[in-house]
Amino acid sequence: MTSRVPTVKPARSEDPDVRFDRYTSRWMAMARFVAQRILLSAVVRSVISVRILGRERLAGLKGAFVVVANHSSHLDAPLIFTTLPRRLARYLSAGAAADYFFDVKWRKGLTALFFNAFPIHRSGVDRPASEARALLRRGVPLLVFPEGTRSRTGRIGAFKSGAAALANSESVPCVPVAIIGASLAHPRGSKWPKPGRLPVGVVFGEPVWAEAGEPPAEYMRRVRGEVQRLHEEHAPAVLSQGR
Repeated sequence: MTSRVPTVKPARSEDPDVRFDRYTSRWMAMARFVAQRILLSAVVRSVISVRILGRERLAGLKGAFVVVANHSSHLDAPLIFTTLPRRLARYLSAGAAADYFFDVKWRKGLTALFFNAFPIHRSGVDRPASEARALLRRGVPLLVFPEGTRSRTGRIGAFKSGAAALANSESVPCVPVAIIGASLAHPRGSKWPKPGRLPVGVVFGEPVWAEAGEPPAEYMRRVRGEVQRLHEEHAPAVLSQGR
């Protein structure tokens, strides 16, 4: 693994180019703080018991980055937005399908408020990547679930290499995150988490940089391996909580 100094500056709302940009606006960040750290966090912690591990590994992280996590539940995005250190989550943006989350004003507003989401246009192959690159260049970190959909079994599936290619093209790292127990607490197909505040863990790993000349598929293989390792290492302790 190589070590690099990020070349992308942090998002700053006082920059004239982004002062009125909702992704980097100071006022929108304040509104998201209330929405995420007070409202969303309270709801999440009322239905599950959350254990957070590894945040100290992100102490030196600055500028833009790409969060790469396994995906098995509707809890996954709320968990990451409410447990990532605030200084890193302030401008974090998640991709959301434009034809659903941005089709009506009320849903667009809520998606933007809680997840600082950018639209993914599923009818175009290159447009989502170009929008994501533009955000990284402005210092906005991104959240990506490279499995593409929620796991049906709870097991970690194959990771598509797009996020790795994106991170490498903009000289930013991938931050591996293992989410443990979310599929048990809120399985795919269920409308609400199971009663009893089942245990769920969020484990942050060391930022992972692409090696010089490394193909995106190999880079993503290493990132997925770290997510898998973190999951296997901490799952027994996390899932035994409350037993």
